[in-house]
Amino acid sequence: MVGPLIRFRPEEPVVTATPTTPEERLAAAGLELPPAPAPVAVYVPAVVSGHYVHTSGQLPMVDGALPVTGKVGAEVGAEQAKELARRCALNALAAVASVAGDLSAVKRVVKVVGFVASTPDFTGQPGVVNGASELLGTAFGDAGIHARSAVGVAVLPLDAPVEVEITVELHAPMGV
Repeated sequence: MVGPLIRFRPEEPVVTATPTTPEERLAAAGLELPPAPAPVAVYVPAVVSGHYVHTSGQLPMVDGALPVTGKVGAEVGAEQAKELARRCALNALAAVASVAGDLSAVKRVVKVVGFVASTPDFTGQPGVVNGASELLGTAFGDAGIHARSAVGVAVLPLDAPVEVEITVELHAPMGV
């Protein structure tokens, strides 16, 4: 005698939505867009001109304060500075979102300029600014690929180790 036929159904695959917006891609990476940092002098965090948003230089502020100060190559290591550049880029994206509504308005990242306050013998500025470039790639994928400058400087505002500014192109000019 043959026993009862038992049918096994494979578990239904768990379908998770693929992140589609830059904010969702950042969240999937464990990051949240902070509020746009308040200016530390007389300027605005970002301005719109036609299809473009230009940010002011963004420091690696966390809750209104710098997590560390000093020069890269002395008080601040290269890997720590790379993480600070990542935070600068996140703050720059917050500045973009503050004038564009959200990051889905961004068609592509055009240009990144990173300033690294460093000792005269430190030559790893490009590696530091990679922190910003990698974050923009996480948020925008291929649309995050950009032209870039990484510049060593003697000192930055508030003795910040890193400062990053970005230019992005919008899908449509603001107000249209």
